[in-house]
Amino acid sequence: MNAGGTFGGVPTSAPGGSVAGTMPPVVRTPVPPSPDAPDPREDHVADALPFERPPAEAKLGPTGRPMPDLPEPRPVTEHGQARVISMCNQKGGVGKTTTTINLGASLAEYGRKVLLVDFDPQGSLSVGLGLNPHEMDLTIYNLLMDREVDIREVVVPSGVPGMDLLPSNIDLSAAEVQLVHEVAREQTLQRVLAPAMADYDVILIDCQPSLGLLTVNALTASDGVIVPLECEYFALRGVALLKTTIDKVRERLNPKLEIDGVLGTMYDGRTLHSREVMERLVQAWGDKVFQTVIRRTVKFSDSTVAGEPITTYASASAGAEAYRQLAKEVLARCLDE
Repeated sequence: MNAGGTFGGVPTSAPGGSVAGTMPPVVRTPVPPSPDAPDPREDHVADALPFERPPAEAKLGPTGRPMPDLPEPRPVTEHGQARVISMCNQKGGVGKTTTTINLGASLAEYGRKVLLVDFDPQGSLSVGLGLNPHEMDLTIYNLLMDREVDIREVVVPSGVPGMDLLPSNIDLSAAEVQLVHEVAREQTLQRVLAPAMADYDVILIDCQPSLGLLTVNALTASDGVIVPLECEYFALRGVALLKTTIDKVRERLNPKLEIDGVLGTMYDGRTLHSREVMERLVQAWGDKVFQTVIRRTVKFSDSTVAGEPITTYASASAGAEAYRQLAKEVLARCLDE
C-alpha cells in the first residue's frame, strides 16, 4: 500500500515517515481596512460600554487593604508627657517581647525617647537586650515593693541610643502574691512610673502571658494597648477574652484606656492558613488592625541571641523595615496626633 499522497498539492507523507513538521504555516491574507472603519488604536470600546472602566487598583497589603502612604515622623524638640502602651496578649509566644524591643528601637531611631518596662517574671525583655537577669541588684520588683527605691536607680541603658530599660527577673513573680494585700493594688505600677513620665515620649510595657494582677496593673497604667497576634487559629480565639479584660479595666479602673491596634505577627503569606486568619482578623477588628504585618524570619531569633534589636543587628533586613513601618504607623495613629 502506498503511504504517499498529496492533498491540495501538499505531500501528506514521505518515504521516511510523517512530514508534519514540514507542514507550511497557515497564512492569512491581510484584508485592507475600510476607510470608514474605526482606528483599532483608539479606545472606542469604552464608549460603547454601559459602565465606566474601574480605576487602577491600589497595591493591597497582607491585610487586604491598600497600603497607606505614611508621612515621615516629625522631629521632636522637647521630650516628655509619655504615652504608655502595653504589649498585651494572654497567649505566649505571639511576639510581645520581640515587638517591644524592635518597636522601641525603631521609635528611638525617629528621635523619640523610649523606656521599655519588662513586666514579665521570665525577664525575656531584659535577656533580649543582653542583660543577665541573675546579676541585677535592683529590678522592677524592688521598685514596686519598696517605696524608698527611686525609678532612676533601677533604669539601665539598653545599648540603643534614646532607649532605656526597666529590667525584671523571677523575683517579680512574688509581687503578684504580695500586691494582693496592698491598698489600690491595681495602681501600683502607675504610681512608680509617674516620675518618669516627663523624661520620655513613649513607655512600652512588655506584659506576661496571663490576665492576672500584673497585667491588670499594666493596663491600669497605660493609655493604649497593642495586641500582637500570631497569624494562627488558636491565637485568634483568645483575643475575645483579652478584649473583655480590657473593657473591664476601662470601665472600673482606667477610663482613658483604648486599643491602639492589633498587630499580625509570624505571618507567612505562602500558607492559606495565615491568609485566612488575617482575613478573619480584619473582619473582626476592622481598622484597629495595623496595616504593617510582621513576617516570619530567622533574623529575629538571631538578633535575640545577639542581645540587640533587629534594627541594629540586621538593619537592612525585611524584619527591620517592617518595624520601622510599624513605628511610623504608631506615631501617625496615636503619638503625633
